Amino acid sequence: MKLIKVVPSQRVQGRWLVHLEGEELLRVEEGTVVELGLRPGLELTEEQEAALRQASERDALREKALSLLSRRSYSRQELLDKLTARKKGESELPPGRREAAEAVAGRLTELGLLDDGVYALAVARHCAAKGYGPGRVRQELYRRKVPREYWEDALAQGEEEDAAPLLDAFVAKKLRGEAPDRAALKRVSDALARRGYRWEDISAALERYRAQFEEV
Repeated sequence: MKLIKVVPSQRVQGRWLVHLEGEELLRVEEGTVVELGLRPGLELTEEQEAALRQASERDALREKALSLLSRRSYSRQELLDKLTARKKGESELPPGRREAAEAVAGRLTELGLLDDGVYALAVARHCAAKGYGPGRVRQELYRRKVPREYWEDALAQGEEEDAAPLLDAFVAKKLRGEAPDRAALKRVSDALARRGYRWEDISAALERYRAQFEEV
């Protein structure tokens, strides 16, 4: 396999375009050009060609990963799922893509750009800010594929903040300042349970609400 042309991209800084015979085009990073000694006219051995194709796949996945992470955070497994998703027209995953994705995720972890512990805490705080309880936080951590080893620390830090004001505000809003009957209390209790709050916290909030009518 012969390299016809190796030129820098005019659109993306740091990217190089490698033209192979047969009009095939591969995109790689500048470091890959230097590492593999790519130059016009170079006759690639089978090993060099395989290394070039692997590097092109890895560089493309790294670029995709950085683009994804620039928009929002991901768990490691979420990101891997994105990077290894089959593209349109692919009946199966091409050889080496999973290994390349793992390598990219590993490097991003080393750089601190991918951290399941930090992500778990961010998810827990986001849920708490929206008025969700521990049960709902667990559901969200599971949905976002955060390893269970990070759950309890995230929940513990989230529970350091007093949930009582949020619960009291929710109950007051739902009951509109009126004396509740059994049916109304059940509706509010069920709503809080769906938001992931524990029964003891729900019961305490309802008791605080009822107490203000007993004092009158």
